[in-house]
Amino acid sequence: MDSHERDEGGEQDVGGERHVEDGRHVEGEREAPGGQRVVWAVVGTGIGPLMLAATEDGLVNVVFHATDAVRDRALARLASRLGTEPVHEPGSPLLAEAIRQLEAYFAGERRGFELPLDWSLISGFNRQVLRELAAGVPYGTVVGYGDLAGRVGQPGAAQAVGVAMGSNPLPVVVPCHRVVESDGGIGGFGGGLETKRRLLALEGVLPEPLF
Repeated sequence: MDSHERDEGGEQDVGGERHVEDGRHVEGEREAPGGQRVVWAVVGTGIGPLMLAATEDGLVNVVFHATDAVRDRALARLASRLGTEPVHEPGSPLLAEAIRQLEAYFAGERRGFELPLDWSLISGFNRQVLRELAAGVPYGTVVGYGDLAGRVGQPGAAQAVGVAMGSNPLPVVVPCHRVVESDGGIGGFGGGLETKRRLLALEGVLPEPLF
């Protein structure tokens, strides 16, 4: 599965919108309109800088390791996919709650997210798998790639689940770090294995790194 988990963003077909509410979801099956307003900011966290981007519909992208080069690639991809140039606006009300909840999560004060999500960057099987992941794999637990495939009615699709995890446009909020190999291996991760270990340690699944 390691070779399939890739990228910082997610480059799938246009889909709809949903909300995460304590791990549960409310679907709004509509296409994201082209040319809508997109705002972004970079926030510091215990796993390095994260770039957050949001539209009027909700948080649309979370990008790991948001150095200038990574950020610029992510912004170009968003502009292409969403039909508008993202605007740097760290004080935007569209971002304020996501920033607050992520800061609380990394401080160990929050276990779930209650945020509107704009699901425009992904659709189809990948979205189905990610929906099941966020709904059914809570903080402090893990699931195998094959087990997650079985939960969406595709028990032989462990490899495709790995692809879906690598395509996740909303990591941390939609917790692809909680998907591991059935033999006990940590599995792959688009943000890098050290980032995955740190997130699992934060949630108490793994011991804290020594250094």
